[in-house]
Amino acid sequence: MTGKSELPATFGAALAHHARERPAQVALRHGDHVTDYATLDAHASQIANGLRALGLTKGDRIAYVGKNSDQAVELALGVARAGMVFVPVIWRLAPAEVDAILEDAAPGALFVEPAFAARAVAPEHVVAMGDDFAAWRDAQPDTMPDVAVDERDVVLQLYTSGTTGKPKGVMLTHANGIRSRANQIAAGVEWLLAEPGDAAILAMPYGHIGGVGVAFGAVNSGQELIVHAEYDAAQVIATVAEHRVKRLFLVPAAIGLLLAHPDAADADFSSILTLSYGASPIPLPLLQQAVERIGCGFVQVYGMTETWGSVVALPPEDHLPGREAKMTAAGKALPGVELRIQDEEGRVLPPGTIGEVAIRSPNNMAGYWARPEETARTLSADNWLRTGDAGLLDEEGYLFIQDRIKDMIITGAENVYPAEVESAIYSHPAVADVAVIGVPDPKWGEAVKAVVVLHAGAEADAAAIIAHARTRIAGFKCPKTVDFIAALPRNPSGKILRRALREPFWAGHERRVN
Repeated sequence: MTGKSELPATFGAALAHHARERPAQVALRHGDHVTDYATLDAHASQIANGLRALGLTKGDRIAYVGKNSDQAVELALGVARAGMVFVPVIWRLAPAEVDAILEDAAPGALFVEPAFAARAVAPEHVVAMGDDFAAWRDAQPDTMPDVAVDERDVVLQLYTSGTTGKPKGVMLTHANGIRSRANQIAAGVEWLLAEPGDAAILAMPYGHIGGVGVAFGAVNSGQELIVHAEYDAAQVIATVAEHRVKRLFLVPAAIGLLLAHPDAADADFSSILTLSYGASPIPLPLLQQAVERIGCGFVQVYGMTETWGSVVALPPEDHLPGREAKMTAAGKALPGVELRIQDEEGRVLPPGTIGEVAIRSPNNMAGYWARPEETARTLSADNWLRTGDAGLLDEEGYLFIQDRIKDMIITGAENVYPAEVESAIYSHPAVADVAVIGVPDPKWGEAVKAVVVLHAGAEADAAAIIAHARTRIAGFKCPKTVDFIAALPRNPSGKILRRALREPFWAGHERRVN
């Protein structure tokens, strides 16, 4: 195992290190296309030099719209080597949502798959992925670009919806993503650590930290990254068996789809040492089914985009029979991470008391792009990050998530804020008032539900409301069901009482997250 002092401080340096140590080892595998580490390193330098030839400089934003691909991974590493900031956009978003992100990020260049090329907002430089991208890349020199990149430099800007529905750019540095491995090696937390040459699968959407973050992490570890354009249970099952994948990350909804697939019955999962899962809570029966069928060590991870993903983990030993009381926990703080539970004023609460979960770690974001006030509300001067999750710490330091202080809904590991869904629905001419809540769903964890009040004399059914929303926001944000009532419950100041709307659907559940 590599010592902490020897580990590179930036992703560009990590790629160069592995290109020297294992030049012929497979770095990327996408369909029939295979790229070794020496070639990936050369491509990253070519891309960095190409961006500089466009007149772009350190700190400029470079956007990508498309699915997972080997070229998308090369692009991220080239941007990192150039000291620029990679902005991958979730391809499932509605066109207007993509354009809002591009307008906010103001990228110096946009790289886009042809299927997503029609944009109302586009920078001066637009490059189509595929043959055009390869030709542009290969016309550049593969010499190391003359730019100094520091671990404190921002390398990644991922967009999350805000409570007002406006997207926020989470700025993440090289250090945010690269230090965790060093800390885990130093602490001997080997159940999350991959070795050089181990195969990893990139199947989660690229615009999430569980997508592009996996790509960066694989290069940091010197792994072989097998890229799937999008999640397909049959493809994951086949890849695990063919390439003897040792460590796998899936969101709970993806685990459910995998176990339900006909190929899972006879699948060979014997190579898997650990399966990490996170991004949304997992129902205990699904977890127990997965443990029994896959038969590997399971690791629950908890974090958020603002912490470059995982900062808390529930290790394999807490997934064994007799540990059921801990299987509903998010886990314990990973090395280098501090946790506390605090009240609204930031005062620390004692063990067993429910409050807001706060995190301090090297993973904490640099802030929100061009939003200093929102940054100040989320990140304190001494680097404590408010998560918006309600939880408690027990006497042993296990974190249990109880509810969400903020109204965010997590459906299939996608974050949905009621405000943006309500805005889309409210523009329907028949709608007088609307509230959006998350309700339990056996497949997706939570499902989006709209509670609608119609104008007097107006008519609209659930199908019409949902169809209207689909013209304005991404499909995963649209309500799956719609209830119609005479009036929404509100407090004396007029605020919607979402908890009162949610309560009938969550009765009988220990937690108000699923």
